[in-house]
Amino acid sequence: MILKSLRLPCFVLFPCLLLGGCTPLIHPPGPNHVEPQLRKSHFVATDGAVLPVRSWLPRSGKPEAVIVALHGFNDYGNAFAMPGRYLSERGIALYAYDQRGFGNAPGRGLWAGMDAYVDDLDHFTRLVRQNYPGKPVYILGESMGGALAIVAMTSARPPAADGIILSAPAVWGRATMPWYQRALLTISVSTVPWLELTGESLGILPSDNIEMLRGLGRDPLVIKETRVDTIYGLVNLMDEALARVEKLNKEVLVLYGEHDQVIPKEPVSLMLKKLSKTGVARVALYEQGYHLLLRDLSAAKPWGDIAAWVADRSKPLPSGADKRNMVAFLKP
Repeated sequence: MILKSLRLPCFVLFPCLLLGGCTPLIHPPGPNHVEPQLRKSHFVATDGAVLPVRSWLPRSGKPEAVIVALHGFNDYGNAFAMPGRYLSERGIALYAYDQRGFGNAPGRGLWAGMDAYVDDLDHFTRLVRQNYPGKPVYILGESMGGALAIVAMTSARPPAADGIILSAPAVWGRATMPWYQRALLTISVSTVPWLELTGESLGILPSDNIEMLRGLGRDPLVIKETRVDTIYGLVNLMDEALARVEKLNKEVLVLYGEHDQVIPKEPVSLMLKKLSKTGVARVALYEQGYHLLLRDLSAAKPWGDIAAWVADRSKPLPSGADKRNMVAFLKP
């Protein structure tokens, strides 16, 4: 049970709020009028929007590889502070930016539209690659960030990445949602799109790291109340991710915790079945893992697996999580 004193961020709302419906209210980017720029503390998008950037770099300043990290729903770039420090000590640079509508990025609490998120990722990744010529670049997406990584990498103009890492990817598309959830948002987004919902009293535990969860609850940059139309935008993104996942043609590392109470087993199983047809995926199932795998008490295991996979994608993962019984997991 989640401690009653925790005021949880809304990325734990999925099990009762992911529904389906009409056209959402979005907060799209403005017209393109500048060249994208990557500075030490921010990224300037083509419409002039300034998105905060955090980075964790090897002391040598010369990484062996670079990761562009995408945070989850209602979270922001600081989500990668723990794995970022670990990876930087092993020669891997990690960059994370606050996506539109989240953290300190413009349009806080409002959905910017799928195209906006894809375009920002494309431009950001290309700028990172320019800064590190000849070094492999990977995209790491947590939850919503994983869904975006899938959609972007299967778009008409995929980011210039050598592979992707999906940590508890948000692939709970409409195909695996109960009809009543889809019907509820259809009505809600048409009548009260401004209605804000919270994740209190749902009894969902996104991680076994309670102190970390308390920190999220106190963090003013983590969104605690979410508009219905923003949830709707997320559902559309998850729909697209689940539909497109078998079109991935870059190598993929999927990380999933068997205690994940946010993204159910059914859509993840469907995603893995689709991925199995591509021949590009390595899947790691963590017996003690929760949704926030990279911040769990046992987070060092997926951190080590990410570092090992980036160094040599042909070798087994050091945790052994890629040897778990996939057949048993995929059973209904």
